[in-house]
Amino acid sequence: MRPSDVFELLRDGRPRTRAELAATTGLARSTISARLDVLLRLGLVVPVGGVSTGGRPPALLAFNPGARVVVGVDLGASHARAAVADLDGRILAERGEPIDIADGPERVLGWVQDTATALLAEQRREVGELAAIGVGLPGPVEHSTGRAINPPIMPGWDRYDVPGHLQRVLDVPVLVDNDVNIMALGEQHSHLREVTDLVFVKVGTGIGAGIISGGTLQRGAQGTAGDLGHIHVARGADVTCRCGNQGCLEAIAAVPALARALRAAGVPVADDHDVVTLVRAGDQAAVQAVRQGGRDLGEVVAALVNLVNPSVIVIGGALAAAGEGLLAGIREVVYQRSLPLATEHLHITTSRAGERAGVIGAAALAIGHVLSPGSIDREVEEQAVRLAP
Repeated sequence: MRPSDVFELLRDGRPRTRAELAATTGLARSTISARLDVLLRLGLVVPVGGVSTGGRPPALLAFNPGARVVVGVDLGASHARAAVADLDGRILAERGEPIDIADGPERVLGWVQDTATALLAEQRREVGELAAIGVGLPGPVEHSTGRAINPPIMPGWDRYDVPGHLQRVLDVPVLVDNDVNIMALGEQHSHLREVTDLVFVKVGTGIGAGIISGGTLQRGAQGTAGDLGHIHVARGADVTCRCGNQGCLEAIAAVPALARALRAAGVPVADDHDVVTLVRAGDQAAVQAVRQGGRDLGEVVAALVNLVNPSVIVIGGALAAAGEGLLAGIREVVYQRSLPLATEHLHITTSRAGERAGVIGAAALAIGHVLSPGSIDREVEEQAVRLAP
């Protein structure tokens, strides 16, 4: 059993004695002690106080989330948010501001570098205490390289080396994924840690899903899993999508599509954000448009439910703020079209993490790398080399 296997037993934060760990693993106490000594030197495990029932109190050991920090970065079409978090995902410092992703990678990633450095200084953390950076981008991402591939709203970003750029100043591993995948991770990490099968559906300028199945984020062969927005929907058969095809869900149910439909019906909609504002004000045309958008979305989500059988579907993105009207439309079709067994315990709800889902998920992405068995075992090997006579 490797040190990383022993560490995994302590990841839940519950303190344990060496005797407990030996009993759980079936290893000799001396072997467990040797593994723990390595983790103690790395700072990933620390001794904590025990309660005595007579005699010397037991020596308890627990995961130390403060051993390192990570930076999570959520980049959207018109916003940027960065945060420093500990290894349990607790946000220690955070900063965000409006930013145009179309300004290009040099400017946007320059903001990321400057902001990450400032946040570390604010927390009195040395750059050397930074273990990894997680980044979410609003476009398709080749996860293995961290590069955006033909992103429709990101001029200048196609195949740009995002990890390499950030590593010029912050020389740590950089993990990059698309925005909806990190939002799924963020929702799970902050509010649904016990849920191993969930789908996060983002409805905004586009429509996409982050799919977590069996506790693992499913990216697919090329990282495009969950691209719901370009699945064909019968009601939109004559509507041309920005991708060039006709009948895409995004072309009739994304926020810009709903805004166009309302304008065509004579409703004054100055910009896309007005759709949610009108719904909240009780405008019946807007309420009905969003409800129908929910039904259209429900057609695709129903097929997804039958395919991957999640226990929770979380609706996020700009349109989630429209509330129950959107959810009612989705539920109406999903419960009608999906298999009864698949929907018996299915929960469909709006995001609780809200606009922070992305930055929390980006931090969780970085943490997943730092605390992976492979990363811990590499640290152990490097430590052994340093300590060798």
